[in-house]
Amino acid sequence: MDYLPLFTRVSGSHCIVVGGGTVALRKAGALVRAGARVTAVAPEVCDELKALCRDSGGAVRERAFTDDDLDQAMLVIAATDDTDVNREVSEAAQSRQILVNVVDQPELCTVILPSIVDRSPLIIAVSSGGRSPVLARLLRAKLESTIPASYGKLTELVGQFRDQVRKRIPDFNQRRDFWERILQGPVAELMFAGRRDAASDMLEEELRDARPTPRGEVYLVGAGPGDPDLLTFKALRLMQKADVVLHDRLVAPQIVDLCRKDAEYIYVGKARSNHTMPQDDINSLLVKLAKEGKRVLRLKGGDPFIFGRGGEELAGLAEERIPFQVVPGITAAAGCASYSGIPLTHRDYAQSVRFVTGHLKDNTMNLPWQELVHKQQTIVFYMGLQGLDIICREMIAHGREPETPIALIQQGTTPNHKVLVGTLANMPALVAQEEVAAPTLIIVGEVVKLREQLAWYETPQQEAISKATPTQDTP
Repeated sequence: MDYLPLFTRVSGSHCIVVGGGTVALRKAGALVRAGARVTAVAPEVCDELKALCRDSGGAVRERAFTDDDLDQAMLVIAATDDTDVNREVSEAAQSRQILVNVVDQPELCTVILPSIVDRSPLIIAVSSGGRSPVLARLLRAKLESTIPASYGKLTELVGQFRDQVRKRIPDFNQRRDFWERILQGPVAELMFAGRRDAASDMLEEELRDARPTPRGEVYLVGAGPGDPDLLTFKALRLMQKADVVLHDRLVAPQIVDLCRKDAEYIYVGKARSNHTMPQDDINSLLVKLAKEGKRVLRLKGGDPFIFGRGGEELAGLAEERIPFQVVPGITAAAGCASYSGIPLTHRDYAQSVRFVTGHLKDNTMNLPWQELVHKQQTIVFYMGLQGLDIICREMIAHGREPETPIALIQQGTTPNHKVLVGTLANMPALVAQEEVAAPTLIIVGEVVKLREQLAWYETPQQEAISKATPTQDTP
């Protein structure tokens, strides 16, 4: 984050707008609507701005800006078309530690004025950090069309009952459960229908009947291979509800950031020969937290039921009769292959696809190699980077042609998406020449040939990465 979002009370405060034209008028109008006393400073000030400032209890100074104009000011906005004046205002304000905003010059700002969706007392702000005000306004327009004005009235109703609810339900988590039920139920619908009295009566009744009893639950959610846009709507909804988040190594940081900000976060990631928390301890922790009445999010990379040990984690919950929900995720094979332009099945090349774990145990890989070398199938190896030499050697030894195409995908669907293409014979040498970082996925089969034809599916960023990656054409 380049800026920390803050909502600042300016009511009754002295604010300065340097500039006298249309832009200055617009900025001054926002300040006045928030209750500020506004003073305009400029050699020429338009009549509308003069009237606005005087009506707010401020003043008009038709002259050049001086440092003395900042006396007693809480906030100053520079809205002139003179970059030298704007810089002078910014430097003067910062020397006094006064908040300053300079229109269209974010490098001179200590605060950014966002685009606003006003449903007072509910306020929604959108900012691009000064990089693209037009984009922020477009997003604001989308929000304007989807958030009814009645949300403001609903916010007022909640505010009237807030103290009563706090006294009736002292536990924070249980109180949040109550409000979530109210804000997504009949009370909210009555407010949206304009029936405020009926909504108030129903809220009072709900509060009288509230039973502050713990209610634990576990959400087993597949986070997909890395791109946050691949999350399901249900995953996002549960990620925002959880009190505790248990996340592993394969979950992208951008996805973890989408969880509720005030949740407790517990890292339970596993790397090769380095388990932060053993699996049995994770299983026990899920049960313990749920029994404490918490809503627990178990966030796993890919799909929790494909090499994710999700079944093991649910077994303990089921035994303890703890309620849980499972949200599938896009498994790495599907996501990484699609982003790389490799269809896992194609009727001209493969009639089946097989997912196999390439994880080494005691430096060995005991797999049914004879079943994996049939030509009309695609084999996808999860966790196979360390055993790549063994994979290539054993597949050749059991009858697969050395020229069989193979692709290794690094951190698929993320900004670090990278693809190496070669053959069973030369892939170990190609990987030895490159810096390859886990997690990786290995695809073996004739379908890899189609990457050259279908790579246009990649985003421009992925295409640039792929073009910069040394590859060897397959026959």
